[in-house]
Amino acid sequence: MRLPCNAPVPASNATYLHRLYHRVRAKSEVLAAPLSPEDQTVQSMPDASPTKWHLAHTSWFFETFLLLPHKPGYQAFDPAFAYLFNSYYEALGPRHPRPERGLLTRPSADEVLAYRAHVDDGMDALLHDLPPELAPLVELGLAHEEQHQELLLMDVLHLFSRSPLAPAYRPGPPPSYPALGPISWMTMPSGIVEVGAGGEGFAFDNETPRHKVYLQPYAMADRLVTNGEWLAFMADEGYNKPELWLSEGWAKVQAEGWQAPLYWQCEDGIWTTFSLEGKRPLDLNAPVVHISYYEAWAYAQWAGARLPTEAEWEHAAVLGAELHDLYGEAWQWTRSAYDAYPGFHPSAGAVGEYNGKFMVGQMTLRGGSAVTPAGHTRATYRNFFPPAARWVFSGLRLAKDVADETAQISEDFADDVIQGLSGQHKRLSPKYFYDDAGSRLFEAVCRTREYYPTRTELALLRTAAAEIAAYIPDGAALVEFGSGASLKTRLLLDAAPQLAAYVPVDISPDALERATASLRSDYPALLLSPLVGDFSSPLSLPADIHGCPPIGFFPGSTIGNFTPDEAVAFLGRARTLLGSNAQFLVGADLVKDEATLVAAYDDAAGVTAAFNRNVLARINRELGGDFDLDSFAHRAVWNAEAQRMEMWLISTREQTVHVLGKPFHFAQGEGLHTENSHKFTPASFTELAGRAGWRVVRTWISPEPQFALFLLTASD
Repeated sequence: MRLPCNAPVPASNATYLHRLYHRVRAKSEVLAAPLSPEDQTVQSMPDASPTKWHLAHTSWFFETFLLLPHKPGYQAFDPAFAYLFNSYYEALGPRHPRPERGLLTRPSADEVLAYRAHVDDGMDALLHDLPPELAPLVELGLAHEEQHQELLLMDVLHLFSRSPLAPAYRPGPPPSYPALGPISWMTMPSGIVEVGAGGEGFAFDNETPRHKVYLQPYAMADRLVTNGEWLAFMADEGYNKPELWLSEGWAKVQAEGWQAPLYWQCEDGIWTTFSLEGKRPLDLNAPVVHISYYEAWAYAQWAGARLPTEAEWEHAAVLGAELHDLYGEAWQWTRSAYDAYPGFHPSAGAVGEYNGKFMVGQMTLRGGSAVTPAGHTRATYRNFFPPAARWVFSGLRLAKDVADETAQISEDFADDVIQGLSGQHKRLSPKYFYDDAGSRLFEAVCRTREYYPTRTELALLRTAAAEIAAYIPDGAALVEFGSGASLKTRLLLDAAPQLAAYVPVDISPDALERATASLRSDYPALLLSPLVGDFSSPLSLPADIHGCPPIGFFPGSTIGNFTPDEAVAFLGRARTLLGSNAQFLVGADLVKDEATLVAAYDDAAGVTAAFNRNVLARINRELGGDFDLDSFAHRAVWNAEAQRMEMWLISTREQTVHVLGKPFHFAQGEGLHTENSHKFTPASFTELAGRAGWRVVRTWISPEPQFALFLLTASD
């Protein structure tokens, strides 16, 4: 698992930026520490660079772009280094040829470390009183160094692979991978989506500007292609079938003699691979890596699929869509050429050469690899390499085209609506309230004078946050069931900085995207892993939070929307999902006087009525319905016997409506039951939780109108 310890921070946090600078810089030297001075000098191919050069070049960046122009009195460590360690910045003058970096026996590895220390001393002084306008340039320099940390390991692996001794960079057992079933396909609907960085938090300039893209319906594989699956491609003579290959790719196969991914060898019928852990047997369950774009393309053709576009990849990644290993295993080739986004303009000056000049002849990769620095990845990140590059930790995730089923965007939605309208007592599930419009309307409901639960729960959370945080272990993942604006989430995140990850779970992709976007800039060190899904059904936690102790969070008294049996079933599924040692913080509204309850669900401004009717608008839009919204009146009723508030839509006239071509008759005065909101006592909630295998360990109750927070732990 990767924790985002190196994520960029708000420019105003100079102290954190100073700590981050030293953390990133120290990491580079830690990566170089296992290498001898000789290891650090050699260059194995023109595309690679010696470790010593990486260490010096990243220091040159800070010296050239920050210290020399902005630190009065700073003296360059050695003026000759401006020639030796400039990479490709034409505006800064001539430079040493890239293919000859391995010929630089001088300066020595020790002199390069002295150079780094000299630059660090200068940066210490600059960061102590950093002008705010320079903070983005410091962040760029740190992100640049993190890129070179990955390049350093790529280049070391290639270097060691060329040695007859096959030395291991980090001796020890490689990671193991469980056996996997067949690929599952996650279907995405067509529509206009936004991609690219939106100006919140650090991003490279090539990730901007954020813009709209129309996507045809498509499906993404839920996981990466494995070594075992690649062996099947090889066994079927995939490397010898020109019909699978792009023309340039086939020419490369012929010229280079490719018959397997880079670093694979077959000895006596046994396949091995070479990794940073040294030579080892091929793990058939591990994701395939070190393949070129050409190879990825050919495999996709052989598999009857294709590579995703980078917009498809980003859209699916933002939605969360139960896609495994988006980050942390392999950069994933896309079919998109590396090009400028509409409206892109490079920055002024030499720093503008960072990305823009490379936007030709390269392909885009998305995700992140096993050697990508923690916190360096995000959904909008655009990596790029030439299509023949193989020393990259690159793999592939398949995609395919699907028929446009926009009119039936959710088969479950259609089935539930038809079933609910067909019964003697018509009803709809409240989980379908929360499309994008419904989520926004509910946020408006929460702001009405009459709707006390949100205000009361927020006040209770503010009061109890520090006590709740004491129960949360270090490195935990907060798993929230049903994320709207995530206002309550922020209280927990602020009170518990030990949280490493946040997993919002919601049926509305739009609500998830909006909520995570607002958190991304304010909590840059937090791993955000949104999960699109119906939390009333079984789910699986995202793979990228593996190892983080989960703590569930279910605020808003949403537990009251279930029948008692459904609530027990949900709590049981949550116990299974979160694990036997997990904790679960649940908000629940308590029983109170009828007038207060009815007013909360039937506000004078009619916001709740609009929220209730919106489900009919969603049926019209997504299922071809013809509901006349003005012919249904909102009604809120307290059912004392069942201890629940009920919301209904009452037909104001006799009418027939159609959904997916099916007619449904409503008599005048007939009701459509849309929501229950059960209210609890501490005793009734404790009994309910106990039926699902939970034990209440702490309860916080607000003043009137009373609302409760229950902290649960799995009972033995």
